[in-house]
Amino acid sequence: MRVVRAIGGILCLLLGWQGYAAADSRVRLASEEWPPYVSAALPEQGISGAYVAAVFARLGSISAIDYFPWKRTMEVGMHDRRYWGLLAVWRTPQRETQCHFSAPIGSTMNVLVYLKEAPVIASALRDLRSASIGTVAGYSNGEEFDTLARRGLLHVQEGVNDETNLRKLLSKRFDAMVIEKRVLRQLLASHRFTRAERDRIAFAENLFHERTVHICFQRNPAGQAQQRAFNEAAREIDLLRFEREYLRRLDTDRPTVD
Repeated sequence: MRVVRAIGGILCLLLGWQGYAAADSRVRLASEEWPPYVSAALPEQGISGAYVAAVFARLGSISAIDYFPWKRTMEVGMHDRRYWGLLAVWRTPQRETQCHFSAPIGSTMNVLVYLKEAPVIASALRDLRSASIGTVAGYSNGEEFDTLARRGLLHVQEGVNDETNLRKLLSKRFDAMVIEKRVLRQLLASHRFTRAERDRIAFAENLFHERTVHICFQRNPAGQAQQRAFNEAAREIDLLRFEREYLRRLDTDRPTVD
């Protein structure tokens, strides 16, 4: 009996989502510019943007992404009824109470970036107590890092975005910064940084674990229906294969970082 009721509840939610989608097949989502995952400047809105579009296409919907600064993205995506949610979001215990999280829409790996002329060497996050570290306000950098920062065991300086932090690092305004590895590569490959600046950058990737990013659907009955329908459709598209094929299509002739 419980199973029948559960299935009935899911069907009601899905039927509600289908009615919503029939009324407006355009899915509006909020995001920050975060290439290569989500960006208006990249083909199909980036890796995650393209994946999301492919999943919604299976549901007969067209996804549209509007771009804002990160804090505004969170506000609009979670609360503005014109939007279904926001992307691309790391899961945290706090956000579990704020979102209905989709299945993964991208895989990420944070790194610790420093200058070659002033290396920051650490075998664990706790070894960074004496360093000043740049982060982006509102970003989660993993449960361990966030907990150490919250307890004051890491000296963190919050910035508005990754590019600003990278410029601060180059100006030696802090010792190191945390950034997603592909995002770092995309930034350094852009015309906004010179070869001399790229040559000063190094990073360590032994301090963080791989994490997935998701759509944060609004935490209401409609958002739950949208999440469940999205997750069901996402089963038909292999995310890792999709990522590999997307990256292969991008221009591979770009500067590298040691």
